[in-house]
Amino acid sequence: MGTAGTSTDEMAGERRQLINVAYRLLGSLAESEDAVQEAYARWYALPRSRRVEIVSPGAWLTTVTGRICLDVLGSARARRERYVGAWLPDPLPDHAEWDRGRGTDPADQLVLDESVTMAFLVVLESMTPAERVAFVLHDVFRYPFAEIAEILGRTPAACKQLAASARRRVRDERPPVPAAGQADTVRHVKEAWQTKNIAALVDLLDPAAVMTADGGGMVGTVLRPIEGGALIARYMVAIADKAPGLELLERSVNGVPGLVARRAGAVTTVASFDVAHGRVTRIWAVRNPEKLRAWMRDSEGVPE
Repeated sequence: MGTAGTSTDEMAGERRQLINVAYRLLGSLAESEDAVQEAYARWYALPRSRRVEIVSPGAWLTTVTGRICLDVLGSARARRERYVGAWLPDPLPDHAEWDRGRGTDPADQLVLDESVTMAFLVVLESMTPAERVAFVLHDVFRYPFAEIAEILGRTPAACKQLAASARRRVRDERPPVPAAGQADTVRHVKEAWQTKNIAALVDLLDPAAVMTADGGGMVGTVLRPIEGGALIARYMVAIADKAPGLELLERSVNGVPGLVARRAGAVTTVASFDVAHGRVTRIWAVRNPEKLRAWMRDSEGVPE
């Protein structure tokens, strides 16, 4: 079956799937959007006779998007070595909460499941580009290794080995499944943070907790992870002391309970949490304003 009857609407309908693939591969909304746009540009640049020959436009677009993402991942390693401080994936708002008719926002196209939690994305960052592509496409999206081989330029057997290696990384890192009761724990953290109650924060944080912040050199934040519940608690209270009028909101972040900090109506920080046995073990705080653009609609106010 060719593409002669493929409509513009049908081609545009592939965009949601491509955005979901690209974000899991890149961890960046802007880069994901650029990769998908480039894939569509290459499709429409094909002669019509060539497009008619392509049996599955969706598969073709996925292959091209995968190759583009692979190139981006290769160059991203060098860029992130120059990045100021820690690099974290873009935090995602819950589009059911935040959508105000801006359907062009790539965040509105994303399916929020366990494969986009901050904990999972951070593990993906530890993989080689080829491992990440093989693992995400096969284990998350169930693409066959024969199709992945076309993207990576390797044999299906080699791609299978790459996915297995990536799977071992996931197993070794054990990115946590969102815990039952996480919303309650996050709420208690919010209350203790607002009241600057160091003792309460220490009780809510695992003694071995780690906090990582991403400011990208654009705003002030710690450049290295803070280790230890007591140190994190004191740092959180110091932030509150330096930012009078800071407003904390409970929001879904990458599909799980998190916190959003606003000051003077503007979103300044989006925090994700890993919770185990009622205590916070990891905090990922994104402060780089370029990574918070999908959250700027919150500045217009969201009904509580």
